Amino acid sequence: MKLLALETSAEIASVALRLDDRVLSREGGTPGTHAQFVLGWVGELLDEAGLTLDQLDAIAFSAGPGSFTGLRLAVSVAQGLALGAGLPLVPVPTLDALALGRGDGLHLCCVDARMSEVYSVACEVRGEQVDARTDIRVGPPDSLPPPDDPAHWHGCGSGFGLAPLAQLAWTADLASIDAAAAVHARDIARLGAIRLAAGLTVDAALAAPLYVRDKVAQTTAERLAAGGRA
Repeated sequence: MKLLALETSAEIASVALRLDDRVLSREGGTPGTHAQFVLGWVGELLDEAGLTLDQLDAIAFSAGPGSFTGLRLAVSVAQGLALGAGLPLVPVPTLDALALGRGDGLHLCCVDARMSEVYSVACEVRGEQVDARTDIRVGPPDSLPPPDDPAHWHGCGSGFGLAPLAQLAWTADLASIDAAAAVHARDIARLGAIRLAAGLTVDAALAAPLYVRDKVAQTTAERLAAGGRA
């Protein structure tokens, strides 16, 4: 299987090329600069593998939730590449890929959604299988409900670096917390390969991000209420 994967929703962007069990990747940049690197990395990886775009089986992209700008970038780049090469697209839930990257076990994934909110989902990982135990939710950090028996769960994602969440009493009972954990295109490729084999593809023209939260900007009053600046 030859699968290209794009991830631009995190602080650091990444691109991966999965060639059966071999994975090539690039990563870097900072928020707001991802668009400068992604297409160049795609070209570098294809050259390194000795392939052309139309020799791939599909393109996977990090579908969200995550940075609105980052998600739109991933979708637009994936669509442009796929339409030009006649390839299907494979949307991959971003938080599922984050959990997969943590390895086997129970993972409470929580990432900063800005606007004084976090995206979260509870997942169980077994090998290459990721099973969601809850729906994806968005809300204030201090409203995140604890999982049953927190001692068996591992917290991961930037949300755990936010003070309102870190100060919740039950987070101290988690088996571990990795606030620096972030999704990577390698894991988008891993899940993308499984979803491609299962036929979970979309036509490039119909691809869209999973925003979870439709509202992307706060009013002045809302920013002030959240402690922000007018």
